[in-house]
Amino acid sequence: MDNIISILSIYFFVLIGFLAKMRLKEELNEKSIVKLNIYFLLPILAFWGLSTKKIDIDIVKVPFIYIIICLTALIFSTFIAKKFFNDSKDRSIISMASVTGITGSIGIPLGIAIFSKSSVIYTSLINTISMFFVYTIGVYIYSRGSFSIAKSIINVFKMPIIWASLIAIAFNLLNININKSFFKTLEMGAYAAIVLQLIIFGIFLYDVRIKQINFKILNTVLALKFILIPIIAGILLYVLNIKGLALKSIILELIVPLAITNISLASIFDCKPRVVTSLVFISSLVFIPYMMIAIFMI
Repeated sequence: MDNIISILSIYFFVLIGFLAKMRLKEELNEKSIVKLNIYFLLPILAFWGLSTKKIDIDIVKVPFIYIIICLTALIFSTFIAKKFFNDSKDRSIISMASVTGITGSIGIPLGIAIFSKSSVIYTSLINTISMFFVYTIGVYIYSRGSFSIAKSIINVFKMPIIWASLIAIAFNLLNININKSFFKTLEMGAYAAIVLQLIIFGIFLYDVRIKQINFKILNTVLALKFILIPIIAGILLYVLNIKGLALKSIILELIVPLAITNISLASIFDCKPRVVTSLVFISSLVFIPYMMIAIFMI
């Protein structure tokens, strides 16, 4: 019951976004809010996340394994997208949406609720590498739905979160300390980014209609997310003999609902954001019973 309450409490901010759009209608410009979060607040979240703990080789292996699983899943999802879908935007959605999850605003607090605060070091690093993955490969894939290869590569380097992450990594490795008062300001910005991301989800959710749901895309994405990826993860984690809290944290972060960032990127690059929103919403509904079974099994 506590796990369910934890999830529903997080979605309180999604409800705020939904109600805000319902009340303000066209006065609320969702694209401007998306740009505010992507270009200003999310870089702060990335910098803060990479500055909370000293980078350690033993801990780094957890996000490294996570990203190997994501890249393996991306190969499969891209193959399926090219095999069964003709529209370039549909292919972009299929390739990327299922591979990324809400590792931050749901994964981190849920890890604390289920596994204790000891999971934070793992879930935070997984969230950081996930954001880096999304804002490099993800930006390229979503951009390719509307732009050329060259333009898509340029779009990747336009993302401030990439540069913020690289600077934070440099600070960490060079042991450059951040002033405690300023670090608190960064923390405020980081939490603001998480909250705004949930609100953006609610804003886009308001305009989703049943007729906008592409069930072929939906079924494909859900099958990749909740069947194929867990199978890939199970095989790799068994071969690598990963156990304990590291194992549980990786599995949790792999099965969380589709990343809300998918909505933001689909909006920025005009890649059917309403369709993507419906995928994120339905994956959130599927996640609750799925999570209870998965957690019980591990």
